[in-house]
Amino acid sequence: MQVEKIEGCETIEPVRPWRKTLSRILIVLGVVILIGLIVLAIIYLTQNPTLTTNVRDIFIILLAFESFVIGLALIILVIQIASLINFIQNEVRPIVVDTQETINHIKGTSEFLSKRLVNPVIKVNSYLAGLRKILDLLRPKRR
Repeated sequence: MQVEKIEGCETIEPVRPWRKTLSRILIVLGVVILIGLIVLAIIYLTQNPTLTTNVRDIFIILLAFESFVIGLALIILVIQIASLINFIQNEVRPIVVDTQETINHIKGTSEFLSKRLVNPVIKVNSYLAGLRKILDLLRPKRR
């Protein structure tokens, strides 16, 4: 496959099929190694009951610490959500109401200008155009 090089642009090389196959093989190999390590750890821990109890105790402590961290994160999340709701109610809502009032005011102003200024100017221009055509018809043609 030949790629034309354009000056100032980077070219993207196409992904070759062997790279996809290699990455899939490496992923499968990694999963197999991980499963093998887990099986070996289980076999080793079943043969050493004292080590198993120590590992179990360490995991219980880690799970308790993890539960504490998750609870703390949830408390912070609830406080942030309450702060966001307060911000929306006290800051954003008045801005939206003021914006709607401004839009209505602009709409009224544009309707007023349309009725009082634009329509009369259009009528005067149309009358002048008609008068100009009549005068062109009445005047003798110049060459």
